[in-house]
Amino acid sequence: MAETLHIKHTTRYSYAAPVTLGSHRLMVRPRDSHDLRLIEATLALSPPGSVRWFHDVFGNSIAVVEFSGPATELVIESDLVIDRYTREAIEGDLDPAAAHYPFVYSADDRADLGRLLERHYPDPKGRVEAWARGFLTDGAADTLALLDAMNRTIKADFAYQARDIEGTQTPLETLDLGSGSCRDFALLMMEGLRCLGIATRFVSGYLYDPALDGAAADGTVGAGATHAWVDVYLPGAGWVEYDPTNGLIGSANLLRVAVARDPAQAVPIAGSFQGRPGDFLGMQVEVHVNRAQNAPGDAPSAAIEPTATATDQNSAATAPQTLIPVASTESAASLAKSPQAAA
Repeated sequence: MAETLHIKHTTRYSYAAPVTLGSHRLMVRPRDSHDLRLIEATLALSPPGSVRWFHDVFGNSIAVVEFSGPATELVIESDLVIDRYTREAIEGDLDPAAAHYPFVYSADDRADLGRLLERHYPDPKGRVEAWARGFLTDGAADTLALLDAMNRTIKADFAYQARDIEGTQTPLETLDLGSGSCRDFALLMMEGLRCLGIATRFVSGYLYDPALDGAAADGTVGAGATHAWVDVYLPGAGWVEYDPTNGLIGSANLLRVAVARDPAQAVPIAGSFQGRPGDFLGMQVEVHVNRAQNAPGDAPSAAIEPTATATDQNSAATAPQTLIPVASTESAASLAKSPQAAA
């Protein structure tokens, strides 16, 4: 059964004086699949810019925007309507040979998964590996129970803190701090499972919280901003979504936009500008995810191609929910990166 959702993601950059906007790279358009159907997608830009679309190495839909002329404000607004389908129980799909850990991927799977099986971050004293192996008994476990335990433990034992600064904590930093954002928790689970030889990838997208549409609150955190979680590859079941921030597994409330080997490859919006030190005043991000007004049967029958349109600079964004600082320029000729990361 599908649920039709409306996603509005608005980002506004403000500058004290006119600046020259560099190329911007956007990852805001989901890819159609059997579990997520893109009904409508509109990209509004102020000031207007030329847009070029391509697929990256992971198959994500990427927009590269080039602007002309100086500006004191940049507004990027992505408006989506999607159908999200609930996944059936994972147990029935799992290959019996992978039901108990340790299991072995086929030779073809191992070749194709490649670096998604490999650890990416230093762990000189083996602390991340020791933490991951703490979920095993004599080096073994029921596979789904292992994944569920790690997912729930991160939610229970680590304090969620929305963090607006650029970058992702290393797994060791998250273990030391006992806290982090959704992208930090996703990376910790990814590296923990990679220690055990289980393939993972990073997912960037949005989180639907039914409480925003009047349902009873269930403690969901991370809505109102971009969100991040983990895909785990299981033989027979394929890629299965785990959200350690909320303890969710294969939930239809997780709205995938992009997948990557590492969080640094899945930044929703990244770009640059040329100006003087102090020109950058701030960045405001607002994300709304709600049930669409139309019932699924009333939705258009085909996806609408992406468009880029000019919008009124005075009305393209509303009050901010999240403030994300970026690096300041060092000189009049320097370029300041302006990435946006999942909270």
